[in-house]
Parts: sequence; structure tokens; C-alpha cells
Amino acid sequence: MSADPTPAEVFRALGDQQRLTMLAFIARNDVSCCVTQHGVCACDLQRSSGLSQPTVSHHLKILSDAGLITATKRGRWVHYALNRTGQGIARTALEQLHTP
Repeated sequence: MSADPTPAEVFRALGDQQRLTMLAFIARNDVSCCVTQHGVCACDLQRSSGLSQPTVSHHLKILSDAGLITATKRGRWVHYALNRTGQGIARTALEQLHTP
């Protein structure tokens, strides 16, 4: 996605329990298979979630498009990490709701 995602896109991506679980897993970054300083491998997400590879890929694309994660290709593996931009958009949108 070239432009910053809108708050609606970020919250839409966060509106699914599987995606929230994946984000928490990526944030912990405590797996043993393919974790590197570049993030968590999709195979770790697949194993931890019990979901099929196509389903995991679908959820990762939505999270990536919403700006919540980044994907870095290293050889034949793709590693996923949290993206502070998407988190900032969500935080700002929530703070605006609280404005008196």
C-alpha cells in the first residue's frame, strides 16, 4: 500500500480475532523456528495458529495492507514485524475519540 492506511482500514484489520492473535505473536517475537532480527516467519504463524498456509497468507496481507506489519523477504523466506506507522494511526484515532 503506497499511502498511509486510514483509521477505518486499520480498525477493519484489527476486527478479526485471528489477526489480533497473529499481531500478538509477532509482537512477542519469541519463536524458535525462523525468527530473526527481521521478524517472524510465516511458518511460525501457521504452526502457532493451526490455520492453513493460504489462510495465514490472507490474514498477513490484510495486516500488511493496513500498515500494521511489514514484510521483509530474505532469500526464500518472508519475515513479518510490527509496523509503528499502523499502530500510530490506531492510537491517534482512539485519542481523537476521547477528545472532550
